Amino acid sequence: MSPDLWTAVGLTLKLATATTLILLALATPLAYWLAFSHRAGKEAVAAVVALPLVLPPTVLGFYLLIALGPQGLGGLTGVRTFAFSFTGLLVGSVVASLPFVVQPIRVSFDAMGRRPMEVAATLRAGPLDRFFTVALPLARPGLLTGAVLGFAHTVGEFGVVLMIGGNIPGETRVLSVAIFDLVETLRWREAHILAGALVLFAFLVILVVQLLDRRQRQRAL
Repeated sequence: MSPDLWTAVGLTLKLATATTLILLALATPLAYWLAFSHRAGKEAVAAVVALPLVLPPTVLGFYLLIALGPQGLGGLTGVRTFAFSFTGLLVGSVVASLPFVVQPIRVSFDAMGRRPMEVAATLRAGPLDRFFTVALPLARPGLLTGAVLGFAHTVGEFGVVLMIGGNIPGETRVLSVAIFDLVETLRWREAHILAGALVLFAFLVILVVQLLDRRQRQRAL
């Protein structure tokens, strides 16, 4: 493969790693709140979080362009626009992959139930102690599944990253965009190599998620 394609591989891994770390930090407390909160509007929040699952990537990418442009966050921070930059790519990836991380973590918290938290409270454990010493260890399978799915979805995302990042070599050209570019320029051999690698990667991700799910169900028995 050419140096440009190896650069795209490195950029994709960098983006997926950063996105996954940010998503775990954001999604874990959000999933905890969705699982245990008694607020009437929490399902509306859950619906907003799940929107990227059903919205066309072009719609999501269009509104991200507006939000990160001169009339949005870009203008407020003095930067003309965050679009067509790695920062914009990162923001778009976090938004697009959020439900893939929130959902499995919430499922783990739901499966855990309130009983362990109530027992910890009777032992005078504070809210933060209960969260870090009880909830997080018990929800570890969901955290692992969410991390794997978030990483994998970021690697494979195409529509949103193309809309918000474009196709700038070394800055926003990730693997999915590089494959599209190779097909457009009739570079079939290199397109086959990258596409085949992503097929293998997707298979491994599905296998890992299934193994984690099986392990979680065995522990629940």
